[in-house]
Amino acid sequence: MKQTPTIECKLNGPYVVKGLETLRNSRGDSMATQPVVALCRCGGSANKPFCDGTHQKNGFSGARQSDGSADKRDSYQGQGLTIHDNRAICAHAGRCTDGLASVFKYGSEPWIDPDGAEVKAIIETIQRCPSGALSYSLDGVEVRDQQREPTVTVTKDGPYEVVGGVRLVDPSWGQGASEEHYTLCRCGGSKNKPFCDGTHWSIGFKDEQP
Repeated sequence: MKQTPTIECKLNGPYVVKGLETLRNSRGDSMATQPVVALCRCGGSANKPFCDGTHQKNGFSGARQSDGSADKRDSYQGQGLTIHDNRAICAHAGRCTDGLASVFKYGSEPWIDPDGAEVKAIIETIQRCPSGALSYSLDGVEVRDQQREPTVTVTKDGPYEVVGGVRLVDPSWGQGASEEHYTLCRCGGSKNKPFCDGTHWSIGFKDEQP
């Protein structure tokens, strides 16, 4: 029986990943990995996504700056299903607002209309949420996770997308957060470390590696 891969956040240092067999780049290509590999989370490595020790020189701090006051889950009940959302753990990938604008209405209040599309389309869109901010309930039963192989994907100019239940060591999970899939900051700027909060967009983080 295979051991569950793990990710440990080293104090003011990299993510130490153990037992992961599938590491992919933003194009979906497999990347070489080892039984133990260190992934950059300070944003400064010249060998992204791998750590090169730059965190020791650029003053990176892995401390969480958010006070947790925004960590709450809202539920939007419709005729077909109920959509759950925690904005505090959103990575702002835009797969909901770009993929189904009739339900996920950026800039509107309320911003979710659970009756804005067919149930099947809503479920498919929620399943593309990388951070776990979105989930749904059918007939009173919440569905948060999927059956997937443990995988870490290095997104283009964005976070690490983790799926398949890779165990994050000693995290402080948000309300209703999924432990099967989540996004980890790699720009160094998130206020909700180790999780991505979309800061890579505002600071213009770039990954120049091919």
